Amino acid sequence: MIKNSAQKIQSTFVLGSTSTVAKAICIELAKNHHCKRFHLVSRNLERNQELVNTLENQYNAYITLEKADLIDCANIKNSKFPKVDNFELYLITAGSINNLDLARTDVSKALEITASNYSGIIPWITSIASKERISKKGMLWVFSSVAADKGRPSNYHYGAAKAALSTFCEGLFLRCVGKPFCIRIIKAGYITSSMTKGKAPKALCIDANSVAKILLRKPNRRGIEYLPWWWKLIMIIVSFMPRSITSKL
Repeated sequence: MIKNSAQKIQSTFVLGSTSTVAKAICIELAKNHHCKRFHLVSRNLERNQELVNTLENQYNAYITLEKADLIDCANIKNSKFPKVDNFELYLITAGSINNLDLARTDVSKALEITASNYSGIIPWITSIASKERISKKGMLWVFSSVAADKGRPSNYHYGAAKAALSTFCEGLFLRCVGKPFCIRIIKAGYITSSMTKGKAPKALCIDANSVAKILLRKPNRRGIEYLPWWWKLIMIIVSFMPRSITSKL
């Protein structure tokens, strides 16, 4: 439960609102922060309906929806600079592993992974992190991945895109040092979802509800954060592994 009313988050913008972790965070915000305003952005608005029903019917929240395809957002010639209104929390959970095997031989699939995990997200973060907005109180939480820390043969397209996202956001974090706007980069390990089903050992997975609770204990945290915390130790070990071992991961 939130002890300090000053910490309560009353309005939230979500890019990637159909993700399992986004749903869990939104419900936790509505339940314990009494957040009453949500703007949900996703490629498939129909997949938002269950979350919308829960937020409206159980928590009396006001919801607006926006459709966006990150692959289109990454198109330099046709993309438009997105307009983002003022919210207390900006949550970026967009991303997709896609078909990693096919991406090795299909350039379009490789570029789709880059767009859905990095280049298609950049216009949104750029709009959020305006000079005026970062001079005021607010929070931007961006979900990256532990896959960003080291290239592996099984997911190097995804890992490279997440590494680019992490580096971009780390630069933004340094830009906001000394400013009231908080940048939080979440390097998540395996979160139990349809995306990780059958691809990750259960012992290394964390459920989305636990993620939401951990993040909202200290909503104003800044900088890079591994989640769960022990993934930082795992990735330190992985970073020192010889190529003969990491080539098999």
